[in-house]
Amino acid sequence: MQKHNVNSRRDFFAVLDSAKQSQTAVMTLQPGQESGEKGNEHAQSDQVLYVISGELKAEIGSESATLHTGDVVIVPAGAPHRFRNSGKSPAQTLNVYAPPAY
Repeated sequence: MQKHNVNSRRDFFAVLDSAKQSQTAVMTLQPGQESGEKGNEHAQSDQVLYVISGELKAEIGSESATLHTGDVVIVPAGAPHRFRNSGKSPAQTLNVYAPPAY
Protein backbone atom coordinates (compact mmCIF):
# COMPACT_ATOMS: atom_id res chain seq x y z
CA MET A 1 0.00 0.00 0.00
CA GLN A 2 1.26 3.45 -0.90
CA LYS A 3 -0.03 6.48 0.93
CA HIS A 4 -0.27 9.96 -0.63
CA ASN A 5 -1.17 13.30 0.91
CA VAL A 6 -2.98 15.78 -1.37
CA ASN A 7 -1.71 18.70 0.72
CA SER A 8 1.91 17.83 -0.02
CA ARG A 9 1.48 18.64 -3.74
CA ARG A 10 1.67 22.24 -4.93
CA ASP A 11 1.72 21.55 -8.69
CA PHE A 12 -1.15 22.74 -10.89
CA PHE A 13 -1.92 19.06 -11.61
CA ALA A 14 -0.25 15.93 -10.33
CA VAL A 15 -1.06 12.24 -10.59
CA LEU A 16 -0.86 10.74 -7.10
CA ASP A 17 -1.20 7.03 -7.83
CA SER A 18 -2.32 4.60 -10.52
CA ALA A 19 -3.70 1.09 -10.45
CA LYS A 20 -4.89 -1.18 -13.24
CA GLN A 21 -8.46 0.19 -13.23
CA SER A 22 -8.24 3.63 -11.61
CA GLN A 23 -6.02 6.61 -10.91
CA THR A 24 -5.96 9.51 -8.44
CA ALA A 25 -4.74 13.05 -9.04
CA VAL A 26 -4.84 16.43 -7.37
CA MET A 27 -5.39 19.80 -9.07
CA THR A 28 -4.84 23.26 -7.58
CA LEU A 29 -6.19 26.32 -9.40
CA GLN A 30 -5.32 29.85 -8.32
CA PRO A 31 -8.05 32.55 -8.40
CA GLY A 32 -9.07 33.12 -12.04
CA GLN A 33 -7.05 30.13 -13.30
CA GLU A 34 -8.68 27.55 -15.58
CA SER A 35 -7.96 23.87 -16.05
CA GLY A 36 -7.49 24.56 -19.77
CA GLU A 37 -9.51 24.90 -22.95
CA LYS A 38 -12.93 23.28 -22.86
CA GLY A 39 -12.07 19.92 -24.31
CA ASN A 40 -11.43 16.38 -23.21
CA GLU A 41 -8.04 15.02 -22.27
CA HIS A 42 -9.45 11.67 -21.14
CA ALA A 43 -11.86 10.42 -23.77
CA GLN A 44 -11.81 6.84 -22.44
CA SER A 45 -12.04 7.60 -18.71
CA ASP A 46 -14.76 8.86 -16.39
CA GLN A 47 -13.54 11.54 -13.98
CA VAL A 48 -14.87 12.04 -10.46
CA LEU A 49 -13.90 15.51 -9.20
CA TYR A 50 -14.24 16.29 -5.48
CA VAL A 51 -13.68 19.88 -4.31
CA ILE A 52 -11.41 19.74 -1.27
CA SER A 53 -11.34 23.51 -0.84
CA GLY A 54 -12.35 26.65 -2.69
CA GLU A 55 -14.89 27.40 -5.40
CA LEU A 56 -14.97 26.34 -9.04
CA LYS A 57 -17.15 27.08 -12.03
CA ALA A 58 -17.66 23.74 -13.78
CA GLU A 59 -18.56 23.43 -17.44
CA ILE A 60 -19.39 19.85 -18.42
CA GLY A 61 -20.92 19.35 -21.84
CA SER A 62 -23.63 21.99 -22.20
CA GLU A 63 -24.18 22.34 -18.43
CA SER A 64 -22.50 24.64 -15.93
CA ALA A 65 -22.58 24.98 -12.15
CA THR A 66 -20.63 26.54 -9.31
CA LEU A 67 -18.97 23.96 -7.08
CA HIS A 68 -18.05 24.63 -3.45
CA THR A 69 -15.99 22.80 -0.84
CA GLY A 70 -17.44 19.32 -0.41
CA ASP A 71 -19.16 19.15 -3.81
CA VAL A 72 -18.51 16.31 -6.22
CA VAL A 73 -19.27 15.88 -9.94
CA ILE A 74 -18.71 13.18 -12.53
CA VAL A 75 -17.31 14.04 -15.95
CA PRO A 76 -18.36 11.18 -18.25
CA ALA A 77 -15.76 9.80 -20.63
CA GLY A 78 -15.74 11.88 -23.82
CA ALA A 79 -17.53 14.93 -22.34
CA PRO A 80 -15.89 18.30 -23.09
CA HIS A 81 -15.24 20.10 -19.82
CA ARG A 82 -13.37 22.89 -18.06
CA PHE A 83 -13.03 24.11 -14.48
CA ARG A 84 -12.28 27.71 -13.47
CA ASN A 85 -11.48 29.05 -10.02
CA SER A 86 -14.20 31.64 -9.51
CA GLY A 87 -13.26 32.34 -5.90
CA LYS A 88 -10.77 34.55 -4.09
CA SER A 89 -8.54 31.76 -2.76
CA PRO A 90 -6.87 28.69 -4.27
CA ALA A 91 -9.19 25.80 -5.14
CA GLN A 92 -8.00 22.22 -4.69
CA THR A 93 -9.61 19.07 -6.08
CA LEU A 94 -9.11 15.35 -5.74
CA ASN A 95 -9.76 13.55 -9.03
CA VAL A 96 -10.36 9.87 -9.71
CA TYR A 97 -10.10 8.53 -13.27
CA ALA A 98 -11.43 5.14 -14.25
CA PRO A 99 -9.72 3.63 -16.13
CA PRO A 100 -6.45 5.57 -15.69
CA ALA A 101 -6.18 8.58 -18.02
CA TYR A 102 -2.62 9.86 -17.50
